[in-house]
Amino acid sequence: MSAGRLASIAGIIIFLISFFVYIAIQMNSSEYAVLYTDLELEDAKQIVARLETANVKYKLTKNGTEVMVPVDEVNKMRVDTAELAMASKGSNVGYELFDNTDALGSTNFVQNVNLIRALEGELARTIRSVDNIRSARVHLVLPKREMFSREEQEPTASVVIKTRDGKLNLQNIQSIQKLVAAAVPKLDVKNVSIIDSAGNLLTNDFSDPESPAVKNVSNELLRLEQERKLAAKVQNLLEKTVGPGKAQAQVNIEMDFDEVVTNEEIYDPESQVIRSQATLTEQGTSGQNTQPVTVAQNIPNGDVVSANSGQYNQNSKVEETINYEISKVIRNKVKNTGVIKRLTTAVMVDGVYEKNAAGEEVYRPRTEAEMEKITALVKSAVGFDANRGDVVDVENMRFAGVSSGPEEVEEPLYMGFTKDELLRIAEGLGVAIVAVLVILLVIRPLINNAFEPASGGEKLLSGSDEDSLLLSNFLNEDDEGTDELINLNKVDGRVKVSSLKKLNAVVEKNPEAAVNVIRSWLYNNDN
Repeated sequence: MSAGRLASIAGIIIFLISFFVYIAIQMNSSEYAVLYTDLELEDAKQIVARLETANVKYKLTKNGTEVMVPVDEVNKMRVDTAELAMASKGSNVGYELFDNTDALGSTNFVQNVNLIRALEGELARTIRSVDNIRSARVHLVLPKREMFSREEQEPTASVVIKTRDGKLNLQNIQSIQKLVAAAVPKLDVKNVSIIDSAGNLLTNDFSDPESPAVKNVSNELLRLEQERKLAAKVQNLLEKTVGPGKAQAQVNIEMDFDEVVTNEEIYDPESQVIRSQATLTEQGTSGQNTQPVTVAQNIPNGDVVSANSGQYNQNSKVEETINYEISKVIRNKVKNTGVIKRLTTAVMVDGVYEKNAAGEEVYRPRTEAEMEKITALVKSAVGFDANRGDVVDVENMRFAGVSSGPEEVEEPLYMGFTKDELLRIAEGLGVAIVAVLVILLVIRPLINNAFEPASGGEKLLSGSDEDSLLLSNFLNEDDEGTDELINLNKVDGRVKVSSLKKLNAVVEKNPEAAVNVIRSWLYNNDN
C-alpha cells in the first residue's frame, strides 16, 4: 500500500476511535439536577455524607452551597434526606434532642438547657419556612422563678434573620414577632426583638394597639392595599381590551387617617309630646240674710230694697298643669380613618403591532379616540373626583419587550415519552445507524483491499468464454509505438494505455457484450 493510503487509513481509524469514545461519554454521562441550594457548609457536609453512604453521584457548585445529583435520583434523595433538610443549619436542633437522651442520668439543669435549645431550634426552623428568609437564629431567656419573691422577671427573646432578597415588610416582621411570643409561655410581644444580618432593628412596640407605632403600621398597610387593589382593577380592565401584558398601572393615594369624634344634641320643638298633665277644680257659694217684708215694699215710691239683698255669690276655680317633652337627638360621630384625600393614577399602554406588505410587524401608536376611551375607562375604574384634585394620566408608549405568552408545558407525546426524550432516542438510533454504515462501507472495504493480493494485467476478464475471447483478441494485439504505463487511482497494478484505448473501442462496438462482462464481474466478485 502507498503512503497516502496508509495515512488515510490511520486518519479514519483515529476519527472512528474518537467518535466512539465521545458517543460512549455522552451515553454514560447523566443529567444533573439541583437537590438543595443555599446551604451552609455544615449542612452540605451532612447531606454529602448521606449521598456517599447511598453510593449516589453528586456535584457541588456555588462554592459548596449547592448540591446536585442525577435527575433520576432527585426525588428519592429528597425523601431520604428530608430530616437533614428540616434540621438545616446543623447547629440548630429541635425536639429530636430528647430522642437519645438518658433521662435517668440527666440532671434537672441539663434538662432545662436542652429544653431551651430544642425550643430555639424549632422556632428557627419555623421562621425559616417563611418566604424570603434564608436563615434564622433564636435566643430565648427564660428566667427562673425565685422562691419567696413577689416580683417575677419576664422572659425575653431575640431573633436574627437573613433574607434572600431585599428586606421584610412590616406585616412579616409583626407576624414573626407574634409567632415567637405565642410559642413561649408568658412572653410578651414587646419583649421580642428582631434584627437583620446588617444589625438593623426591625421591631417596635406592637403590644399596645393604640400606640403610634401600631397605628402607623396599620395605616401604611391599609394605604398599600388600597393602591394595589385599584392598580389591579385598572390593569385587569385594560388587558381585556389592549391585550395581556400591554398595560401597566400605578396608583398613589393620599389618605387622611385623622380620627374625628363629634357629639351633637338636637332639640326639635315641632315634635313635642305631653309627658304629664294635672287639673285642679275649686267651686264656692256665698249670700246675704233675707230682708223682712214691710208695707213700704208694697206701695209705690216706697223704700227701695237693695238689689243685693237676698242674692247669693258662686265662686269657681280651675287649675291645669301640662308638662311637654321636647324631642332630643344625641349624635356621636366618629370619622372613619383612611379617607382618600387625593388620588393619582398613571397608566402606560402599549401600541398596536401590525404586519406590513412584507409580513414584518410594524409598531403603530394608538389614535386619539382610542386614548380618550381608555382614559374614560380608567377614571371610572378608580372613582375619579375632580373636586378632590384627582389626577389620571394615560400615556401611549412602546413597551421594551412583550412576552408572547405563557411558556408551553411539555406534554407527553407517545407512550408517555416527552419531546426531549424522543429526541434523545432518535439521536441514539441515528448514531447507531451511522456506526453500522461506517463499519460496512468504510472499514470492511479498507481491510479487504489491504489484505487482497495485487492483481496484474494478465487476467483482466472473468466473464463468459465468448465475451472474454472477444475482448482478449483486441487487447492482445500489439499497438504501434512504445507502450506507455499509467497509474490509476483505486486500481491495483499498472495497465497499458493502448489496452485502455482498445477496451473503449470494444465497448463502443459491442455494448451488449461489455454489459454482460461487467454483470458477470459483479456477480462473481466476492468482495
